[in-house]
Amino acid sequence: MDIFDEIVRLRKLGQKCAVATIVQVNGSIPSYESAKMVVREDGSMAGTIGGGCVEAEVWNAAREVIASERPKQMKFSLGQDAAYDNGLICGGQLEIFIEPVVPNPKAFIFGAGHISKSLSKVANLAGFASIIVDNRETYANKDRFPEAEEVLAEEYSDVFPKLDIRDTSYVIIVTRGHRDDMLVLQWAVNTPARYIAMIGSRRKVLSVIKELEREGLPHGAFERIHAPMGFEIGAITPEEIAVSVVAEMIAVRRQPSADWRKLSKSVFSGQEARALSK
Repeated sequence: MDIFDEIVRLRKLGQKCAVATIVQVNGSIPSYESAKMVVREDGSMAGTIGGGCVEAEVWNAAREVIASERPKQMKFSLGQDAAYDNGLICGGQLEIFIEPVVPNPKAFIFGAGHISKSLSKVANLAGFASIIVDNRETYANKDRFPEAEEVLAEEYSDVFPKLDIRDTSYVIIVTRGHRDDMLVLQWAVNTPARYIAMIGSRRKVLSVIKELEREGLPHGAFERIHAPMGFEIGAITPEEIAVSVVAEMIAVRRQPSADWRKLSKSVFSGQEARALSK
């Protein structure tokens, strides 16, 4: 199997992987400099860096790299134990660089109004592939969203099963009405999406969440929501709102382990969160 073809295939599928490469060698090792191994999300592998205990340790590290999306460098000295494990007389040293390969993130934008038009354009410029969903064909079409990867003009509930939402997905809810926002939010909080945001004032957001809680969804399900969406920059126009939201998406993308409840202006910060939980 060609390693590079496999990396391209996984990216097209929207799947993460890690690539381990031998970047430096001193002495005798059971492989060669530049040898590569791909570790997929499910733990399966393609290629090899020599097998044995070194490969086992690298596999474990690669799983961590996939989860954190941060590279790692490892050094090994092949003493008697490693040599015996490989069935070879090896006494060399090697360095292995493990890098994450993450597919381009996708922004699933629900609603095809004026803000969505700007959101799609700005997100696309920032490296997010946009997918537009709206139940109005006059709004959800390629003429309005030429840069979008896909435009779906269907009822929201019909579209949900067709969407492949991963931990590299970003869901932005900007539909035309309260009921549709609530419908999409109820679905979104049960997905592994990395980022879920909804437009609206704090009052509106709290109202939607309270109603969903009355329908049985637990309070904790909403703690990942960025609402009101976007960074607080005083945005007013659709273009300014798009910039504030995409900036927040970039921050989440580049700092995946951050606790955004502490850093954002979410309704789950401060007194409003405590009031909601009562």
